[in-house]
Amino acid sequence: MLQKDNVKALNVQSAWLQSYISSSEKQQQLYKRTLIVVVMSQIFGGAGLAAGITVGALLAQDMLGTDSVTGLPTALFTLGSAGAALLVGRLSQRYGRRSGLAAGFLAGGIGAIGVVISALINSILLLFISLLIYGAGSATNLQARYAGTDLANREQRAKAISMAMVSTTFGAVAGPNLVDVMGEFAISIGIPALAGPFILAAAAYILAGLVLFILLRPDPFIVAKAISDAGRTTGHLLSEENSNLLSINKRGIFAGAAVMVLTQFVMTAIMTMTPIHMGHHGHDLKEVGLVIGFHIGAMFLPSLVTGFLVDKIGRAVMAIASAITLIASGILASMGPADSMVVLITALALLGLGWNFGLISGTAILVDATSPSTRAKTQGSVDVWIALSGALGGGLSGMVVAHSSYAALSIAGAMLSLLLIPIVIWAGIHEQSKVK
Repeated sequence: MLQKDNVKALNVQSAWLQSYISSSEKQQQLYKRTLIVVVMSQIFGGAGLAAGITVGALLAQDMLGTDSVTGLPTALFTLGSAGAALLVGRLSQRYGRRSGLAAGFLAGGIGAIGVVISALINSILLLFISLLIYGAGSATNLQARYAGTDLANREQRAKAISMAMVSTTFGAVAGPNLVDVMGEFAISIGIPALAGPFILAAAAYILAGLVLFILLRPDPFIVAKAISDAGRTTGHLLSEENSNLLSINKRGIFAGAAVMVLTQFVMTAIMTMTPIHMGHHGHDLKEVGLVIGFHIGAMFLPSLVTGFLVDKIGRAVMAIASAITLIASGILASMGPADSMVVLITALALLGLGWNFGLISGTAILVDATSPSTRAKTQGSVDVWIALSGALGGGLSGMVVAHSSYAALSIAGAMLSLLLIPIVIWAGIHEQSKVK
C-alpha cells in the first residue's frame, strides 16, 4: 500500500513538472512570480544585512576596548557566510531554492538574536559565535539573486539579478538610518544601544525566510532542472556542442568568480573601516549611518540600470567599469579631507556602485557558464570564495589602518581593482557571450 502511494505521489509530481516543461507560457508566469517573491524577501533581507554592517565594528570596539580588532566582526560574519553559502548552495541543488534560502535566512535571524544577548550579558565569546551564525543571512541575501535567473533566458538574466538586488535597497537604506531609533528602543528595554540594530536584523531575516518558505512554490530551480533534463533526453542539448563550450565555460566560471571575489574584497575592506575612520575625526553615529546608507544605496539602487547595461552592452564592459569605479573610490577616500561629509559620501557611494557593477556582471558571467545540473552547487561554491574574500578584507582592514592609515587602505583597494581589467580581457567574455 505504501509503495502504491509513493508511486502515485511521483506520478503527481511528474504531471505538474511536465506541465511546465511543455509550456513556455507557464515557465514565464513562474519566472515572473518568482521575481515577485524574491523582491519581497530581499526587502526584509536588506534590512537585516545593513543593520549589522553599520554597527558591527562599533559594537566590537565598545565591548573589546580597542581599535586593532574592529575589523573582526565583519571578518566573522563574512566567514560565517562562507560556510552558509556552501550549505545553502548544496541544499538548493538537492531540494530547491525554497528550502536552501529559507534555512539560510532563519539561521541569520538566530545569529542576530545571539548578538543582542551577547551585548546584554557582555559575552565576547557569544558575540563571536553569534556573528558567525549571523553571516548566514548575508550569504543567503546574496544567493537569493540566483533564484530569479533559474527560468530566465540569456537576455533576461542580468535583469533578473538586478530586480533581486534593487529590492534589497529599500531595507538596506532603511537599516542604517534606523540606527538611532533602534538604539533608543534597545535602551528603553535595557539593552545596549549598539545592539539595537541587531534586533531589527533578527526580525528582518526571519521574515525574509518565512516569505520564501511559504510563497516560493513551485520551486523555480526544480522546474529549471526538469526542463534541462527533458532537453537532454530529447536530444535538444547536443553533446558535441557541450564539449566545444566546455573550455569557454571554465573560463567563464573563473572570470565571473574573480570579478565578484575581487570587488567583494575591496568593498568590504574600505567599508569596514569607514565608521572607525569617521569616529576618529569627530563624526557621530547619525553621520556614520548616513554615509553607510548612501553606500548601501549605491550598492543596490542602480541595479535595474546596471542589469540593462549588462544585458545590452555586455558583461565584459561592465566588469571593466566596476574596476574603474572602485579605483576612483579608493583615490577619493585616500586623498579627500576626513572631516568632509560630501567627500565621504561620494567615495563610499562610488565604492558601492563599483561593487554593484562587479556583482551583477560577474553573476551573469557565472550563470552563462553553468547548466542547471550543477548550477546551484557551483554558485554556492563561488559564493564561499566571495564570502572568504570579504572575511579577509574585513579582517585585514583593521590591521592595515592600525599600523598605517585609512588612506593607505583605500589606495591598496584601488590598486587591487586594477586586476579586474586583465582578468576580463584574458577570459574573452565577449566571445563567450556571442557563443552562448
